[in-house]
Amino acid sequence: MPFPQQRPRRLRRTPALRGLIREVDLSPRHLIAPLFVKEGIAEPLPIPSMPGHAQHTLESLRKEAREIASKGVLAFVLFGVPGRKDAEGSEAWNPAGIAQKGLQALREELGDEAVLVADLCLDEYTDHGHCGVVGPDGAVDNDRTVELYERIAVVQSHAGADLVAPSGMMDGQVAAIRRALDDAGRTSTGILAYAAKFASSFYGPFRYAAECAPKFGDRAGYQMDPANAGEALREIRTDIEEGADLVMVKPALPYLDVIRLAKQETGFPLAAYNVSGEYAMVKAAAGNGWIDGPRATLEVLTSIRRAGADLILTYHAKEAADWLQ
Repeated sequence: MPFPQQRPRRLRRTPALRGLIREVDLSPRHLIAPLFVKEGIAEPLPIPSMPGHAQHTLESLRKEAREIASKGVLAFVLFGVPGRKDAEGSEAWNPAGIAQKGLQALREELGDEAVLVADLCLDEYTDHGHCGVVGPDGAVDNDRTVELYERIAVVQSHAGADLVAPSGMMDGQVAAIRRALDDAGRTSTGILAYAAKFASSFYGPFRYAAECAPKFGDRAGYQMDPANAGEALREIRTDIEEGADLVMVKPALPYLDVIRLAKQETGFPLAAYNVSGEYAMVKAAAGNGWIDGPRATLEVLTSIRRAGADLILTYHAKEAADWLQ
């Protein structure tokens, strides 16, 4: 007797049935919430291109992080916006700099309830907006920049970071940072490496928020060509070999294939960055009534999880955590 014809609609009939066979879950614990702290302001400043986000004071940073944590989000990444910039970005490794003060404030507020991730780059701190030291030829000096990344990592670790997140795409940055942390006795501080960071058009709102748009040229000389998936996989493997504890693909939506490849090929803990431009597009369309904002947001985040991301760094974290409860 032949088997009866499969009837998949039987298992789609009710929310309970659909939930029973759902292949990918999405919960607040999968989300990392980005926050901005700015030096020299008395009140939080809303970011027009990123509705719902602001450049925070130290006090409003505490309040915002506490509210987000209460929704079940476990991790935060902090971006500092200093009051003073110079050619080398020296405020990035100033123990009294705004990012370090922000990390200390978050640690005091949240204790060990949260994982604190420190963005480790120079673009927010340099007066030219590039992710490293610029040489006489106008190009970023890889080795000099990596030396500064080592200093930044140690200072961020002392300020309370559980993970430092090098995002500059310098060659050898992960190995150098791991060595510097270990030499400083900071062996418990991990590295979340921006292993495949593409030279994307989707970073515009972030550059406004972090005040870090390059004053000349672009970042295509050190960020990745959007056409190259194989190269991305090689970069990811290199960062794993150099000592990364987690690796990340940035952006997420145009690179779901890279996320899938990375997870299949390495099996390594993997994050994806649902970047500011991706967030802004959803917000703009929802604000105009063209799409259902909450449904679209959860669909986007689920697709990133389905592609293979264990964690999603997303500007939707606060609202998505609400909708997932």
